[in-house]
Amino acid sequence: MSEESRLRDAAVAGIVGALAVTTVHQVARRLTLDAPRMDVLGERALTRGAHMADLPVPDRSTLHRAALAGDLVFNSAYYSLATSWTRGLALGLAAGVGALVLPQRMGLGDPPRSERLSNRVMTVAWYVVGGLAAAATARGLAGSRERQARTAAHWERLGELGHLRA
Repeated sequence: MSEESRLRDAAVAGIVGALAVTTVHQVARRLTLDAPRMDVLGERALTRGAHMADLPVPDRSTLHRAALAGDLVFNSAYYSLATSWTRGLALGLAAGVGALVLPQRMGLGDPPRSERLSNRVMTVAWYVVGGLAAAATARGLAGSRERQARTAAHWERLGELGHLRA
């Protein structure tokens, strides 16, 4: 497989992982008050950055959309590393634990409702879902490319056999 194909597959897998974790977060926040709110942490980070850069803080709706866009971009890059089931699981666990531990250390405060066990479990589980979705996509794309290569080689061999008979 070419380097270009590997990079493209990794990017697609990363996007799928990011979409999975973001979709789960957004659907769950509409269903339960205990849902993790990583979007709120993104909004806090953007607000803090705007203050540090002496820029105006966008309105709430713009801030929310920008936080979600940032989540998708950075999670896509992160999950593009999930090229195997083991990596997908490890990346998901690391992201989930990091989402609980790092915000306070980064000056963003505690994640909303993170004092609740159900919230902490959901946070880690959903990032694992993202990692496994990325890994499944990466494995599926790699398997598809391998099948295409085997099929092409098979037809090439058949063509050579036909040529030998003539």
